[in-house]
Amino acid sequence: MFEKLFSPIKIRDLELRNRVVMSAMGTHESAESEDGKSVTDKLIAYHVARAKGGCGLNTVEVCAVDKASSPHGFLSLAEDKYIEGNKKLNDAVHAAGGKTCLQLWQGGLAVASDQTAEILLPDAMPLSAEYTVPAITEERLLSVIEAYGEAARRAVEAGYDSIEFHCAHNYLPHSMLSGGLNHRTDNWGGSFENREKFPLECIKAIRKNMPEGMPLFMRIGCHDDMLEGGLTVEEVIRFCKDAKEAGVDVLNISRGNILTAATMYEVAPVDVPNGFNVSDAARIRKETGMLTMPCGRINTPEFAEKVLKNDDADLVVMARAQLADPNFCNKAKEGKLNAIKYCIGCDQGCYDYFCNALYNPAIKHITCMRNPALLEEENMELKKAEKSKKVLIAGGGIAGIEAAADLLECGHTPVIYEASASLGGQFAIAGVAPRKDDFKYACDKAIKNIEDLGVEVHLNTVLNAETIKEVKPDAVIIATGSSSIKPNIPGIDADYVVDAHDLLRGKEVSGKTAVVIGGGLVGIECSEFLAEKGFTVSTVEMQDKVLTQLGQLRQIGTQMALAAEPITIMTETVCKEIKYNTVIVSKGEEELSLAADLVVVAVGSRSNDSSALQEACKELNIEYHVVGDANKPGLALAAIHQAYNAVLEINK
Repeated sequence: MFEKLFSPIKIRDLELRNRVVMSAMGTHESAESEDGKSVTDKLIAYHVARAKGGCGLNTVEVCAVDKASSPHGFLSLAEDKYIEGNKKLNDAVHAAGGKTCLQLWQGGLAVASDQTAEILLPDAMPLSAEYTVPAITEERLLSVIEAYGEAARRAVEAGYDSIEFHCAHNYLPHSMLSGGLNHRTDNWGGSFENREKFPLECIKAIRKNMPEGMPLFMRIGCHDDMLEGGLTVEEVIRFCKDAKEAGVDVLNISRGNILTAATMYEVAPVDVPNGFNVSDAARIRKETGMLTMPCGRINTPEFAEKVLKNDDADLVVMARAQLADPNFCNKAKEGKLNAIKYCIGCDQGCYDYFCNALYNPAIKHITCMRNPALLEEENMELKKAEKSKKVLIAGGGIAGIEAAADLLECGHTPVIYEASASLGGQFAIAGVAPRKDDFKYACDKAIKNIEDLGVEVHLNTVLNAETIKEVKPDAVIIATGSSSIKPNIPGIDADYVVDAHDLLRGKEVSGKTAVVIGGGLVGIECSEFLAEKGFTVSTVEMQDKVLTQLGQLRQIGTQMALAAEPITIMTETVCKEIKYNTVIVSKGEEELSLAADLVVVAVGSRSNDSSALQEACKELNIEYHVVGDANKPGLALAAIHQAYNAVLEINK
């Protein structure tokens, strides 16, 4: 199965067991080290888990090469003192059967999260009225080039199998190369030949300190988005040819910059199509004759195999896919496709947590909605229980489904009771919304997995106190979810008023105009869902913003979609009354009438009452855990994490 994906490949003297590459992803785990820049035991365990899981090549995250511009919370190899920790990581990954790559990095503007780190930019840039970052001097450019070479030497001493030069995403090499970012008038700017000089000199310095048989990868954007004067794909191809002459072997095709909304493409959310860099990567591969590997939302083995079989690439980057499931490769190779926990592109645990961790010391490192044990591989490992327990699960939403699979892995006997006729709950409903096919795919696979595992499931069945008293289980997980709030608005009971979840579940509706009350995530999804059906939609939100539950990149993706749809967003607007074909709203002192053949209510939800279940458990002294929306309405990340923690507690 997936013969091309799991076929070996040789690059110079490096032999990889398959074509799957886990590219570099910032974890912020180094912040927990003594100086905030070193390899930790958790980082080692994280990479070992993915090596054991069958990954072809583990790329260790962005690693600073220059001491003065090395920020806290990012790895550094700017000094010899860091060699030992990196060697320990390499030894552990090699012992687990894996191969390693280190991504060398100078972060440019991105180091600004650490006020002690020097910001290096091609041009002067005002950060505030009081301070302007000066343009990097020629002397400093030369020192950074030397730093790349020295970092390469250290990487070789530490035992890495390959090195990657990061020349994308607004970091200094990309900023010097791009005409949209480099406006210098000296020998390091202006013409293309001058602009490519710095990254080429960095490559030469790196290559000089690498063994002949050691491969050099380069991460490069296929073109610049939303950046006037930025790199075109033709310029990128021209540069890659020159980089090949300087010693680069493999191109890691990426995209994005942190100055514009194109930052969305760096850690692309579900709003961006799967494999959005593949076509550009295929062109670059063809015109440069170089080995290439596209990144960007390649999260199923079927899609990865297709990319390779179509001869669009030589390797594929499957990075977040392996955050979600460290055993992704082994499961795919063995054909256990339903057992894979698939990345859904939510960005909640990876990108959002990383950004928040830079400023919130309570957040130690990234996580993943699908994988609560990310970077806690040893502390939160699911282990076989000493004693098997019978666990009743009230609710077959995603929290209940995941809990059942995890309990079974530990040797327990889970039984799911679901009040409706199907599993999946609100996670399944979310998959109906525009651009969220990955949610549906992941949910369907999770449901099929517990079917494959033979988990006992009772549909159309409410777990009640009587059943608990009759069965007398060892533990109960209460995942009964939440129900929509019904606001006290005149006309709310009219037959043309529908609940948001009922709409997404498939309730038939008709008309040409609609008003959606509520501009949260569900409200906006309903608005887009109706727009796809031909409705002209007005979305009414009391607050001054919509989509406040979403992180930066999902907000960008959703706002870009909204701009192209027949949807009017009305913030700081209150719904006063619902009448036939009309909704009365107030915005400040102004009262407005909105046309509405259909009204959708999406003002939030409240936890379903589980007090009877809790009392029954207390009466019989049965361990119980309330998780997900039954505990507090929120995002799926919280629900899955709470369910996982409940399993760990039951397993004690």
